[in-house]
Amino acid sequence: MNGEPEQRIAEESGFHLLEHDLGGHPDAAAELRRLAAEEAGAPFDLEHGPLIRGRLVRLAEDDHVLLITLHHIVSDGWSAGVVARELGTLYAAFRRGEANPLPPLSVQYADYAAWQRKWVDGEVLREQAEYWKAALARAPELLELPADHPRPARQSHAGGTVGIDLGEELTAGLKALGQRHGATPFMTLLAAWVALLARLSGQDDVVVGTPSANRGRAEIEGLIGFFVNTLALRVDLSGSPTVAELLGRVRERALGAQQNQDIPFEQVVELVQPVRSLAHSPLFQVMFAWQNAPGGRLELPGLALGALDPSDSGDSSAQVSAKFDLSLSLWEDGGRIEGAVEYATALFERETVERWLGYLRRVLEEMAADDAKPVDRLNLLSAAERRRVVEDWNATDAGYPAGACVHDLFRAQAARTPEAVALSWQGERLTYAELEARANRLANVLRRRGVGPEVRVGICLPRTPELVAAMLGVLGAGGAYVPLDPAYPRERLGYMLEDAGVTLVITDSALADRLPENAAGLLLLDVERDAIAAEPADAPESGALPENLSHVIFTSGSTGRPKGVMIRHSSVVVLLHWLRENVTDEERGSVLFSTSINFDVSVAEVFGTLAWGGKLVIAENALELATLDEEVVHVSMVPSAAAELLRSGGIPACVKTLNLGGEALPNALAQGLYALETVEKVGNLYGPTEDTTYSTYYVVPRGAEQVLVGTPVANTQAYVLDDHLQPVPIGVVGELYLAGDGLSRGYANRPAMTAERFVPCPFGAPGARMY
Repeated sequence: MNGEPEQRIAEESGFHLLEHDLGGHPDAAAELRRLAAEEAGAPFDLEHGPLIRGRLVRLAEDDHVLLITLHHIVSDGWSAGVVARELGTLYAAFRRGEANPLPPLSVQYADYAAWQRKWVDGEVLREQAEYWKAALARAPELLELPADHPRPARQSHAGGTVGIDLGEELTAGLKALGQRHGATPFMTLLAAWVALLARLSGQDDVVVGTPSANRGRAEIEGLIGFFVNTLALRVDLSGSPTVAELLGRVRERALGAQQNQDIPFEQVVELVQPVRSLAHSPLFQVMFAWQNAPGGRLELPGLALGALDPSDSGDSSAQVSAKFDLSLSLWEDGGRIEGAVEYATALFERETVERWLGYLRRVLEEMAADDAKPVDRLNLLSAAERRRVVEDWNATDAGYPAGACVHDLFRAQAARTPEAVALSWQGERLTYAELEARANRLANVLRRRGVGPEVRVGICLPRTPELVAAMLGVLGAGGAYVPLDPAYPRERLGYMLEDAGVTLVITDSALADRLPENAAGLLLLDVERDAIAAEPADAPESGALPENLSHVIFTSGSTGRPKGVMIRHSSVVVLLHWLRENVTDEERGSVLFSTSINFDVSVAEVFGTLAWGGKLVIAENALELATLDEEVVHVSMVPSAAAELLRSGGIPACVKTLNLGGEALPNALAQGLYALETVEKVGNLYGPTEDTTYSTYYVVPRGAEQVLVGTPVANTQAYVLDDHLQPVPIGVVGELYLAGDGLSRGYANRPAMTAERFVPCPFGAPGARMY
């Protein structure tokens, strides 16, 4: 009034109780569920009230259900106990015909509100404000838990619940742990919760919200009202603390927060000014509540009471309201800690939350057993899950010819289908027989020039059929080809020649000046065209074995100086047999060859097609796709190129399959490609050069919510590991490690790979997730 806030207290309105008689109802249980759901969802009129209401549902003469609903603005968890105690007291007195026995309240909620406003004014407000600004300065915006679904742009409050019971033995162990370190059960359980959240998120700076009863004075313990405040507890898990050290950090934070708990949480948010988003709550997205408020077990004389079964009330997971991503509530009852997790169903599946509660139990068990153990070494995985991620997902063994080399597969295919078209380029077509003859003639020349097993031969040619014939010719002579992009600077080409130990380069006179002088001998195809054409078309004896090199391909140098990766024939043969099973005959019937042979995808494009009777359509780059004379069914490219083609309308209707790799694949792009309707399959492929082109593969489903790394290809093992080289839980961020038959022999002029053939990806795969 007159510009000043005014409090108005409504006149006594009584308790409104609706009665429903379901006696004789044909489906009383279903009607009870409907009434309970209706009561739970009915809005309150905050201006006129009432803010408490009830329903009494009669199921039979001796069977009733009482539903009491209070708005949170006038009640909290502590208030529920007060309501239960007072209801029991009043019922007993009125049953005996007595008057209201409850004593008058010494203070009202209005008195508390006025007192609190006065208390947090002035110096107290200033000191507590400084505490929270310092405690939450530069706190992380979001706790990045591995969700099953992408976070919606606007937070959804639909939720579900999963229960947990720690049992008497573990409860006793946790109490003993807390006593040894001066930690309350709240502190001990919070330490385990933040330890788990840190492991799941990969973050060592974790902020968790927790409710504070905020009833520090005896006069207000018996009041019904909203007293609870929310505290944001920030816990530092950096430096690999032990369990004991983490308990100490949590204890310090909890005590500091309790000493500065008088400022309402809304004011703390205004003080800290975190990034605001409609997608998640500010400061924290996960709660922890230790429910130790005085109990209020309802006792009504003459009646046998029991809690309503949620299945009878309609309280299904779909009706739970989740204010945060996760909310863990625990309490002790009869010497055992139990509780539940409330979770946002827009983010998590029930099975995921159940699995995480299993992790929490194991964290608590290990904390109670060994408080000197580093928190980041606490075991999360059950034996079954460890077996699943280590063994079951890596059961990729597949047979392939043990004695075959890459050129053997091509020659065998040429013998089967000599008249089939192998190459198409600018109107020119070569059959398998013609391509093999060209390759064999060049191989015979190379043999006389000293090329054989382990000899590295550079190839510096434009993208024409001669390039493919040169690759096959080097292999047919027993050598290993080394791609040399004519567009590279001379200095880089010189480094590659020296590092790979190249003594001979196949090129032509127009490109010869791109190479450093006297760096290697030259075989000029245009100059020696007639001499090469005079060579026998029969294949020479290569002398190459599967363990010999097929090629040396250099990394991009994005993580340092480029390294020449030495790839064996056997590794390529493994890849080719996987491609035979995962590329259909229709797709292989017309494959775009647009990738530079300096990139390992070219190995799959060229040999994955020619080893099994497909046709290569040669193009200068993928952006020419729409202008080619020849129809193409199967293409491989980086996602950015696919995005450009999609924007420009450059993907013709003949393209059915796109394999995308070399960059992260956005799901929006994958679904945009499917929106063309003519595209039938979008594959996400990942693999470092050191693992022979592809390591994992995932066919993105039409309508998928996200793109995954996928599962290992044949004879490859992929492990997502933590900093201690232990497998992380399903979906959790880690570094991707690879093993198997596809691994390279090492780097040119550098030590070989580890004897275990188990190496981390050179540029890692942060955030790798496999299913």
